[in-house]
Amino acid sequence: MNTIAVLGSANMDLVVRQARLPRPGETIFGAGFSTVPGGKGLNQAVAAARLGADVTFLGAVGADAYGTELRALLVSAGIRSTELATADAPTGTAHISVVDSGENSIVVVSGANATVTTLSVEQRAVVADSAFLVMQCELPTRVLAEGIALARAAGVFTVLTPAPVVPLPPGFLASVDLVVPNRGEAAELTGESEPVRAAEVLSAGGRWAIVTLGSEGSVVAFDGEALGLAPARPVTAVDTTAAGDTFVGALVTRLAVGYVRGTAVTPDQMIEAVRYATVASSIAVTRAGATTSMPTRGEVDAILA
Repeated sequence: MNTIAVLGSANMDLVVRQARLPRPGETIFGAGFSTVPGGKGLNQAVAAARLGADVTFLGAVGADAYGTELRALLVSAGIRSTELATADAPTGTAHISVVDSGENSIVVVSGANATVTTLSVEQRAVVADSAFLVMQCELPTRVLAEGIALARAAGVFTVLTPAPVVPLPPGFLASVDLVVPNRGEAAELTGESEPVRAAEVLSAGGRWAIVTLGSEGSVVAFDGEALGLAPARPVTAVDTTAAGDTFVGALVTRLAVGYVRGTAVTPDQMIEAVRYATVASSIAVTRAGATTSMPTRGEVDAILA
């Protein structure tokens, strides 16, 4: 198994379950409340580790109770976090409303994540020694650009989840090997409302793009051409909070099996990885929470057997 470096956010998710979203100015009752470790970076790292990947996490938390809990989770998940910084800022939080249909709305307060503006010497060494660098847009784009440049120079395969959609420097997306947005993010990045066309635009220039469509599956494209629609696995969703992050963590985990660093990923490899990730994310949405919903390798393998 090749090493995966995740450069990303670590938050404590503050989750309220409710029948519906309130109207402006309205107060409603919720059905339940929980605190769950999250953040897109930490979620993807845990998803990959739970499926057997060799993962190192790079980011920052605060010197507070939430930061202590997130560090403990990384250790228990078998994720190396020696280069996880302690910032002079509170640990990031995500305020999540989950309605009865399983859909969610999220407001993120970046906290310590916003302090990650450059990589330390030790963090740069981790990136350069990895086979994959996995990123999201919950850290400042400056440090993401630094990570991408370092990875490209070292022959490291780069993966970006462009969420949330933020202003990106010219050429930023063109420097990424694989971009994995959802339908809305792909449309916002490309101006194309049709997911297949958006995937083709994002993949132009010799890159991979996978546009996730929830219960409709995902579109896979390479070098400006859509390879097809990967169908979803039908399930009854309880909470979709971690669906996308589980998909990415599982996708990279599968790509890392037998991957030769510095070589191109083949269509067969990518399609097999998408199939694996589809099953993993389908399991996650049947459970509540982010990291608490992510499946083990045994659970995914049992469905694929």
